[in-house]
Amino acid sequence: MINTLEVSSLEQAIQDAIAQARTACESTGNTSANCAVAWDIVEELQAERAHRQVKSSKTSLEVYCDQNPDAAECRIYDI
Repeated sequence: MINTLEVSSLEQAIQDAIAQARTACESTGNTSANCAVAWDIVEELQAERAHRQVKSSKTSLEVYCDQNPDAAECRIYDI
């Protein structure tokens, strides 16, 4: 499971990157290379956040089976 501290630091990094991207675009123009690179960084951080959310999400059955490994619904049979 993902640590809450990691999530909050990633969220903070995204917010900081957005602020830096806005500043870069205001100072160098919306079509500048610096502006594009700054927004690419934001996009990469957001992709990492999405990847972590997909990776950590479990179905309700998986959560139930983690808590109740001997339940009939959680048995796995080799045939």
